[in-house]
Amino acid sequence: MKTEAQKLWKRVKKMDLGNPVITTLVGLVIFYIGLKTFSGGMKSMGNMEHLNWFLGNPIYMFFGGIVMTLLWQSSSLSTTAIIGLVAAGALPLPAAIACVLGANIGTTGTIWLAGLLVSDGMPKGDTLRIAIAHTGMNLLMALALLPWVGRIGQILLKIT
Repeated sequence: MKTEAQKLWKRVKKMDLGNPVITTLVGLVIFYIGLKTFSGGMKSMGNMEHLNWFLGNPIYMFFGGIVMTLLWQSSSLSTTAIIGLVAAGALPLPAAIACVLGANIGTTGTIWLAGLLVSDGMPKGDTLRIAIAHTGMNLLMALALLPWVGRIGQILLKIT
C-alpha cells in the first residue's frame, strides 16, 4: 500500500493538486519566484562592454526582443531580463524601450503557435482573425513608437 507522501508526490508530478485554484496559485508562486531569481541574476551581470555594439543600438535590440520572446515564449521573462539589464546599467533606456516593443511583437508568436496546434495547420476562422489583430496592433504600435525611443527615454528620465 502506498504511503500518503507517495500519493501526494504522484499527484504533484501530474500537477493535479486536487483543486484547480490551488494548482493555479502554486503555479503563479513558482513563476514569480523564477522571475525574481532571473531578475537578480540579470542585475548581477554588470558591465558587458563586449556587447555594446548590440546593446546600444535600439534597432538591434528591437529585433533581439522579438527573437528572445519567440524563443522563451514569455514576454514577462523578456521584460524581466530587460529591467534587470537596465538596473545593472548594462542597457541604455532607449535600447530597453525598443527591446520591450520587440518583446510585444514576439509574444504574438504564442497565438500563432496555438493557432497552428488547434487548427491542424495554418490558423483558420476566428483563430486567424485574433492572431492577425494581435500581431497587427502590436506591430503598428512598435512601428509608430520605434523612431521615438530616444526621445521617449529622455522624457522618462526627466519625469522620474
